[in-house]
Amino acid sequence: MTETSGRKLAALALAWVAALAVAASLGEHSIGWGAIFDFAAPDAVIFWHIRVPRVLLALLAGGALAAAGLSFQTLFRNPLAEPYTLGVASGAALGAVTAIQLGAGPTALGLTAIGASSFAGAGLVSILVLGLAARRRFTTSTLLLAGIAVSLTCSALILFVQYRADFTESFRMVRWMMGGLAVVGYREVLWLAPWVAAGLAVLAALRWDLNLLLTGEEIAASRGVDLSRVRWLVLVAASAMVGALVAVVGPIGFVGLIVPHILRRWLGHDHLVLLPACALGGGAFLALCDLVGRLVIAPAELPVGVVTALLGGPFFLWLLLARR
Repeated sequence: MTETSGRKLAALALAWVAALAVAASLGEHSIGWGAIFDFAAPDAVIFWHIRVPRVLLALLAGGALAAAGLSFQTLFRNPLAEPYTLGVASGAALGAVTAIQLGAGPTALGLTAIGASSFAGAGLVSILVLGLAARRRFTTSTLLLAGIAVSLTCSALILFVQYRADFTESFRMVRWMMGGLAVVGYREVLWLAPWVAAGLAVLAALRWDLNLLLTGEEIAASRGVDLSRVRWLVLVAASAMVGALVAVVGPIGFVGLIVPHILRRWLGHDHLVLLPACALGGGAFLALCDLVGRLVIAPAELPVGVVTALLGGPFFLWLLLARR
């Protein structure tokens, strides 16, 4: 890591801390720093039990989405790959809408019934896609096609479930699929943190292999990279991390596409620098997007998934025009 890269990572770390401080203090009702330590006051309760958990959840989810997007773009050698390429979001959504129609039950795995069903759906889809790909020698093209096929099947089943739902259930389904970070307390943050930490640790351990994959699979294999092992580890780590966060926050798109592209232009292609940069930059990006969603139509609230989607469309056009 060069001295310049170190300074840029330090700047991203400061941006991460600044996003935590700014997003937690601002909102429909701004909270002054002098009021947050009077723990019996309403402002302190709002700050510590609503704002801070929400921003921490955004930092975790945004960092996980950006890191997963970076690893998928490298693995598939496709600049448009993103964390939901393998249909993880569709499987999670199918599990969530099924739980909504069947009625909310008791909590499980530290999550609500909807969250637990979403996590199970994401896990089953990941296992199914990997199993289908393994039957065809597990090439990247086979994996992409398997993910698309499973994603389309899940989308069709979601429409079937929505058709049979009543108006209230349909509204809850659509609202969940917009993504959101509204939480009270630290239960979701504490549940998600180990998944994100484990996923980032696995991807960090594979950073040299991912660097070699940038040169092409044949060259990477000639230099000692076990392609099958790297594929399995990246896919399992990224899918588990993304499945866990989708179960908590719903599908939030474009973070895993926008952030790696921007940071790659700023920092280069070395995963030793890019991976922590995505973890920091993705978290700060999603926290600021959520802040925009809370402020732009206050006192109402715009789901953060809508904000990222509104940014993602123009970004796609810019990317296409820049690459001609």
